[in-house]
Amino acid sequence: MKAQEVAIPEQAIPTLHVQKILVPIDFSTPCNKAFKYAVGFARQFGSHIVMIHVVEPAAAVDKELLAGEGTPRTQSETVLAEEKMQALADASRDGRLKITSGIRGGVATHEIVKAAEELDVDLIIMATHGLRAWKHFGLGSTADRVARAAPCPVLVAREREREFV
Repeated sequence: MKAQEVAIPEQAIPTLHVQKILVPIDFSTPCNKAFKYAVGFARQFGSHIVMIHVVEPAAAVDKELLAGEGTPRTQSETVLAEEKMQALADASRDGRLKITSGIRGGVATHEIVKAAEELDVDLIIMATHGLRAWKHFGLGSTADRVARAAPCPVLVAREREREFV
């Protein structure tokens, strides 16, 4: 079957205005990939990147520990997270990129959605960790929950996918 080309009138194609991109950071390999995507988008659209790291309360962290994910957070880990985010931002800046970062406390899903609303972001770019079916069924995916509740589009970078930036 041959694909047909369809001509779309110029005025029907919306211009994308991606001024602010929110990138939740957890310092995992998939998260680094999501940040790389955000940098590519920011360079193309002249966007401002806002990185956030969410420190979850003990109950939420314990749930992750039971599933074999995550580690408990302490004050020193929060300081280390700030330093890591600053290093990530510094390594990506090229004089044109505007990157800011912050740390929030609470449940990751809620804090990411809340930040997107408060900061009036145009796009969230985040990672998914590819939970196996039984873990996903029991715990759900933060990326999935954010995509359902976010006030803007969400681009989810998977750990195993082809590169496009």
